[in-house]
Parts: sequence; structure tokens; C-alpha cells
Amino acid sequence: MATSPRSPRSPHPARATVSKARSGGISPDRARQPRAATASDDDTPLEPGIRSYLTSLASERKLARLTLENYTRDLRQLQRMARARSLESLESLEHGDIRRFVMQLHSEGLVGRSIARKLSAWRGYFAWLAQRTPLAANPVEGVRAPKQPKPLPKALSPDQASALVEFSSGTSAEAVRDRAMFELLYSSGLRLSELTSLDHRYVEADGYRSASWLDLSEREVVVTGKGNKRRRVPVGEKAAQALGLWLSVRAALATAEPHALFLSARGRRIGARAVQQGLARHALAAGLPTHVHPHMLRHSFATHVLQSSGDLRAVQEMLGHSNISTTQIYTKLDFQHLAKVYDQAHPRSRKKT
Repeated sequence: MATSPRSPRSPHPARATVSKARSGGISPDRARQPRAATASDDDTPLEPGIRSYLTSLASERKLARLTLENYTRDLRQLQRMARARSLESLESLEHGDIRRFVMQLHSEGLVGRSIARKLSAWRGYFAWLAQRTPLAANPVEGVRAPKQPKPLPKALSPDQASALVEFSSGTSAEAVRDRAMFELLYSSGLRLSELTSLDHRYVEADGYRSASWLDLSEREVVVTGKGNKRRRVPVGEKAAQALGLWLSVRAALATAEPHALFLSARGRRIGARAVQQGLARHALAAGLPTHVHPHMLRHSFATHVLQSSGDLRAVQEMLGHSNISTTQIYTKLDFQHLAKVYDQAHPRSRKKT
């Protein structure tokens, strides 16, 4: 059966462009130049000044195509809002107009980060325009986007935290060490750097002096935290038991750093990355449905102590916060917990199904 001859394949557009550039049709620089983003889904014609500005961004600053499209979209939106206020040209915009535009965008649900990007595009355009046209002032200068609310720290539930620290991955020295580390993180709310800097006891000899150490007899850790501030934090009973077991194992290990509380397999002070990776593996093995990192145990400690005691000052002291406003974020987590309990328990709060 005869077959019809296959039509020759059309060259790939990009290869054709390069080929043309090499043959002298266009220069390689021009071949690589990103397309000026002067069109978008909105077909409103752009002001000549905006078109010139976008052309300069493409040819002089060599901005990427996607960046140019974002600039085009943001400046087109500015032009559209200006015309909605019966302003024929962007050059007639004033500081108050830009502030009103920001309020309008915010009321429409645009987040602070997106508004900040638009302001940056607008500010750049007026700075460029001021070099070519007499402007009284850049109307965007001094205008800021609304602050983005800080996300609340993630904390485990009490049941999840208990399941995590009570889970045992074996009886090896590494498993005993990990259990002690994770119990201590949750028991005392330590930062990761504070955990790894602990000595197994206070040492002052041969020019060495402990900055942070465990005092198991007093069931506390003495920690030198941020700002070189020292504090004492209690160690819970379960954590003390896990630490006691680890110390009995640790004493039998050959160690290159005799003062460090927690050691790596090579006998050196354990590093932060090893703790992070070990905790992630431990949480996965314990069946937790979320990624767990050391700071999450600090958040969990603070949240659970605050829920039980309501003593914000005590939590501030144990966390080592200089300002109580830093600690107050855990009151929001506590309220979230109370609100959730309310929604689940109160008969008048349940949604009809």
C-alpha cells in the first residue's frame, strides 16, 4: 500500500529565530529581547507615556516577559482608575488619589503584598516620567500598602504533642537521644539553637565555661538565649526521665566534645540540621498528619501552658521574650482553641446541615 510522502516539518519558531539571527537577518541581542508587554486581556489603549516606559523597560533594563506583563497590567489598572475619576492623564494624579486607589484595592480584597507590587510599578513609572516631564512630585512617594497580618504560629494539639514525644523508635543510642531531645523541646519550650548549645552539666575548667547547661538534680535548664540573656526553665518529669536515660547511654559513648549534652553519631555536638531532620522522621513514624519542626514544639509548649495556666507573664519568662507583645500572639492561639471548642460544643453555634 502506497503511502503519501510526509510533508516537511516546519522549523521550530525559536530555532528559526536563532537561525535568522545567525544569518544576519536580525541581531542575536534583538532575537533574545523579550516582547514588550503592551497588551493584556484589557484592550484599553495605553497612554503614550506608559507605552514609552514599557518599551524602555524591555530594551534598556531587559526585564523578563512576565515582569513586563505585570507592569503593563498594574499601569493599565492605574490608568483605568484615574479615568474613573474623570482624570484624563496620569500626570494629573495627586498623592490623595493614590491613597484612595490603595483603599479601593484593599476594599476589593487585594492583599497587602499585591498592593505593594502595584505601588512599586506605579512609583517606578512616575520616577521615570519625572525625568522627562515637569512633575510637582511623585504622587506615589510615601504611600504604603496595608500591613499584611502575620500568620499565627502553628502548634500541635496536646494529644498530638503527647503522641510525638511518647513515641519510641527503638532502644539504640540515637533513638534514646532523640526521645530526650524532643521531650525537652516540648517540656521547656527551648529554641533549637538553645537545645544544641546545652552542656550536660555546668563546666568551668581549662579555659572553658558553660553558657547553657542541664541541671538534672534541680530539674531545670539554664539557657543563654537571644541578646545574651540567661534564664532558667523547668524540666518536666517525663523529660527528666528521658534525659536521665540518655545521660546513662551518653556516658558510654566516645565523645570528641565531652561537655555537649546531645551528641552526633561521631561524638560531636549535634547540629541544628540533624535535629530538624530527626524530628521530621520521628513525627512521620509516629503518624502525625503534619510536618513537625523544632519551633513547632516551642509554639506547642507556650500554647498549652497558657491554656492551662492563663499566666502570660510566666510564659514570657520561660520563653525568654524581652517584650510581652511577642508572647501575646499565643493568646490568639488560645482564643482560636476556645472558639473551636465553643463551635463544637454550644448548641446555638452549630451550623445546620
